[in-house]
Amino acid sequence: MENGHEKAVETVVVGNYVEMERDGKASDMKSKLSNMFWHGGSAYDAWFSCASNQVAQVLLTLPYSFSQLGMLSGILFQLFYGLLGSWTAYLISILYVEYRTRKEREKVNFRNHVIQWFEVLDGLLGKHWRNVGLAFNCTFLLFGSVIQLIACASNIYYINDNLDKRTWTYIFGACCATTVFIPSFHNYRIWSFLGLLMTTYTAWYLTIASILHGQVEGVKHAGPSKLVLYFTGATNILYTFGGHAVTVEIMHAMWKPQKFKSIYLFATLYVLTLTLPSASAVYWAFGDLLLNHSNAFALLPKNLYRDFAVVLMLIHQFITFGFACTPLYFVWEKLIGMHECRSMCKRAAARLPVVIPIWFLAIIFPFFGPINSTVGSLLVSFTVYIIPALAHIFTFRSSAARENAVEQPPRFLGRWTGAFTINAFIVVWVFIVGFGFGGWASMINFVHQIDTFGIFTKCYQCPLPVMASPPPISHPHGNHTRGL
Repeated sequence: MENGHEKAVETVVVGNYVEMERDGKASDMKSKLSNMFWHGGSAYDAWFSCASNQVAQVLLTLPYSFSQLGMLSGILFQLFYGLLGSWTAYLISILYVEYRTRKEREKVNFRNHVIQWFEVLDGLLGKHWRNVGLAFNCTFLLFGSVIQLIACASNIYYINDNLDKRTWTYIFGACCATTVFIPSFHNYRIWSFLGLLMTTYTAWYLTIASILHGQVEGVKHAGPSKLVLYFTGATNILYTFGGHAVTVEIMHAMWKPQKFKSIYLFATLYVLTLTLPSASAVYWAFGDLLLNHSNAFALLPKNLYRDFAVVLMLIHQFITFGFACTPLYFVWEKLIGMHECRSMCKRAAARLPVVIPIWFLAIIFPFFGPINSTVGSLLVSFTVYIIPALAHIFTFRSSAARENAVEQPPRFLGRWTGAFTINAFIVVWVFIVGFGFGGWASMINFVHQIDTFGIFTKCYQCPLPVMASPPPISHPHGNHTRGL
């Protein structure tokens, strides 16, 4: 009976998703070109979205984290948090399928509605979980978007330093505001594909350029030297593999969301082939110089290859800004009653107020690198690790919920006992190490940046201007010239 019930549930889920897939294909036949570049709902699209969104600008700050952690800890933390991030993304996918299945049994139609993480928490665990999830998720995505703007200004400065970084932030804030015209994650097919190509080029450029450059004279690898720096670096890596605050939205854009289960793991494995070689090579070449240069581009010689990498990362940061901001657009649309509006122009106009606070915060706190660690410790720790692990435990705490679950935990991990044990470990580890020690270290480092550079600083970590030689001192009784 239990097997029959599971099959019946599976039939309901798969049946609905297949129906949506056919509808999507039918409507897309109007334009094959649009279908090829614009409308994406396959497992491959989801993989490109996850991998492209996960690495982003943090690729440029990981060498900085290695200088804080040391080589061995940097590599181990990447592997460790990569596994933890893949597990919690799996939990989020399970909770999404559970929520959607329950709602579809109640004849709820999601045709014109994008399901989001806070709605999953609301449907499974109630309004208090919804409020907590909404607060953490929105704040994280807000600062995730801020980080992309800061990264844009930081990168373009290494090509054109005629303008300071704050001015570049104004310019790129206006450029990134155009993401209001991208309807949903269905429409990131070509962008996520190109984004991953861009980060792949940049990662291997960093690796090869650092090896060819060789170690700087007198290079030192003192890390880890201070606890504050150690835990700051660790939380930056926590942030690196915490890019699945948009997991639910990416899943909802799939024609068959139940296929998502292992996609994030495969995306993480690919990302590790980019982050481990690049961070290791840059740290090997420049060592402790990275402690004062949180952007890896700052230390590499200016040439055509570096400029090309900078341009690619600028385009990719525009894409990642859209990834981080689109869920915020959805939340805002639902709040003002515009989410199911069919006019994209009206929805775009309604979305614009979301960009303004992001723009403003990027100008106030332009601390490229330290802000990643602060966001990682205070927001990512809960949004991506602690809340999903606790939500999975509380959703399936009763034997009836476990028996009727749409998806059972993997047998090789010990089914429910194994899953709950892993969840409990994640909650304790991330709360103590990520939020506790990481929050302490990141805030000290963040406050140090404010004390050193100040808020609204025009050009964070820019080279000091070369002082011009003083003019000759004129004598008070005229400038008589000899020989006349």
